[in-house]
Amino acid sequence: MDSSDPAYLQSIRNIGIIAHIDAGKTTTTERILYYTGEIHRMGDVDKGSTTTDYLEEERERGITIVAAAITCQWKDVTINIIDTPGHVDFTAEVERSLRVLDGAVVIFSAVEGVEAQSETVWRQATKYHVPRLCFINKMDRIGAEYERVFAEIQERLESHPIPVQIPIGAGPEGTMGEFKGLIDLIAMKALFFKTEDLGSTFTIDEIPDDLLPDAELWRERMLNALSEFDETFTDVYMAHLEGGELAESDIVAALRRATLTGRAQPVLCGSSFKYVGVQRLLDAVAAYLPSPLDKPPVVGHHPKKGTEITRKPSPDEPFCGLVFKITNDQHGDLSFVRVYSGELKAGSRVYNPGRDKKEICSRLYHIRADEREKIEEVRAGDIVGVVGLKDSVTGDTLCDASHAILLEKIEFPETVISMSIEPVSSADKGKLADTLASLAREDPTFFYKVNEETGQTLISGMGELHLEILKNRMIRDFKLKVHVGRPRVSYRETIKKAVKRVEGTCIRQTGGTGLYAKVTIDLEPEVQPKGGPVLSIVNKLKGGVIPSEYIPAIEAGLREEAKSGGRTGFPLVDLKITLTDGDYHDVDSNELAFRFAASEALRKAVQEAGAVLLEPIMKLEVVTPEEYLGNITGDLSSRRTLIDKTYTRGKLMVIESRAPLEKMFGYSTAVRSLSQGRASYSMEPLEYAAAPDSMLESLAGG
Repeated sequence: MDSSDPAYLQSIRNIGIIAHIDAGKTTTTERILYYTGEIHRMGDVDKGSTTTDYLEEERERGITIVAAAITCQWKDVTINIIDTPGHVDFTAEVERSLRVLDGAVVIFSAVEGVEAQSETVWRQATKYHVPRLCFINKMDRIGAEYERVFAEIQERLESHPIPVQIPIGAGPEGTMGEFKGLIDLIAMKALFFKTEDLGSTFTIDEIPDDLLPDAELWRERMLNALSEFDETFTDVYMAHLEGGELAESDIVAALRRATLTGRAQPVLCGSSFKYVGVQRLLDAVAAYLPSPLDKPPVVGHHPKKGTEITRKPSPDEPFCGLVFKITNDQHGDLSFVRVYSGELKAGSRVYNPGRDKKEICSRLYHIRADEREKIEEVRAGDIVGVVGLKDSVTGDTLCDASHAILLEKIEFPETVISMSIEPVSSADKGKLADTLASLAREDPTFFYKVNEETGQTLISGMGELHLEILKNRMIRDFKLKVHVGRPRVSYRETIKKAVKRVEGTCIRQTGGTGLYAKVTIDLEPEVQPKGGPVLSIVNKLKGGVIPSEYIPAIEAGLREEAKSGGRTGFPLVDLKITLTDGDYHDVDSNELAFRFAASEALRKAVQEAGAVLLEPIMKLEVVTPEEYLGNITGDLSSRRTLIDKTYTRGKLMVIESRAPLEKMFGYSTAVRSLSQGRASYSMEPLEYAAAPDSMLESLAGG
């Protein structure tokens, strides 16, 4: 279809596939690519031969690390799919994908159900108002239970699932009640998929008599739920109960409306591994998930005036797009851009309002994992790979210079872990700096800094696995030889109590012009309700005490001092600094003097207020057979862990707790040995909380 045709926008689906690790995201994507004709042989995660897991590291570990983008055709719909990682260390990949997607397919394992990372990705999707479908996968496994997982989606995710399919049986071939196919609750038909042609064809039959009562109960549940969420459907349904017709198209239209508002989520089921249910999932993506035209206009601000601006998803509007990902390969940087309005041609100049820079989009590509198809132009609603951007990074807006708009940035979680890194030879020193800069451009949750005094380079990330994979990429992709230190925790510092009127001065006379500045501040602890780190500066200076041109220098001095930290050298957070008084000199005062004075004022105030060390606390979920519960809870207690609750999930026990990161290094080995390899866990950053005073003393050197 021609991209200038308005119907083209209606036929696009920008979707993400999101889930907990090992729920079957990549296998499902692989099946989708096969049934849509994008690949002619299906890969296998266990054999390291899938299309979207194309990095060597992904193939070796059997996990997804980077979100891969792929375009495919299903019937008359163009689907741009992003297969995202499930491991919490790569949560930024999910975050940035959801920011630019219109809809999502959330996959749950029929055995494990709603797991820790399922909750995280669900929360992220809710935050960005992304409509979603649920796919209960792995119905062919031992312990698969559709009804239990359906109830968990409803209760644990506080959502409104609507069943549109139920399974025929559950469990592996050859067992009693094995998983054989699906019942479509809209058409009230049974579907049986043929494994001999890899599920490409399926037969549609009448529902077996013994399953009919159950199917009718589930259908009633679907229709009742729909009438709750859709007034138009309520009228149709009431008429049906009084003997009127209820067409399949009425149900589909009501399901679409309920899904687009985000109030309800259609639930499908199947087994991607056994080729069951994937084509019906594609039909559901086309039927229920939004096209770019179904989304409200994107909202941004004028970069200079700050006024609100909207852009409709139309090729006739001025161009704007968001850079949501950057990858680096042998051809240079490839930037992934979601186009929200207008059109973008290869070779055109665009404006980055956040950095006030002009950029050239030399070449445009449609992406299929690690393959590229060159295109000349792209329009509103599409996702495109751009080569040629020099200054733009993840979260930056690109737009038409004469119609500037600044879109909301993507927020990423704070890093919690760091380690030192150094090149093996001095020849690699310059190369290390370039490599770190390149990795930081790609990954917004990876930071590095050089300690000016020791010359040591510290790299920071979201977890042990995150840093290990980045180190391996340096060695493998960038051919660097590096030594790394042991992982260590990224602490923060705050203060115990409020202090008033603390003065910082900078008075130096060195012949000729000197330096003169005085800054007085009040300092108090301040925590934001949403839990992000806070450093707010309030100006309560009376007019004329300090000329207004020096205020930015004072703020810069305060922020620099907070960054370099208190007693332990870790950054200061959760502070409110009020400027109350000061003094200046007509000749000797300048910006540098005020920076020094502000810095000294904050240093003295923190000393007077007393330091508190804040440590990262992780949300930890351990899933174990009951016989190992005692071993695991005993071990957790020894790690200063607070257990919030313990409950059963199927035949397994789940422990939800809060654990200090400092005590969790090497936990994967410990949990394996405590449970003979049968327990699993997932961990994600939760908050920063006060650490014992003894830790502050030892970190500050007594």
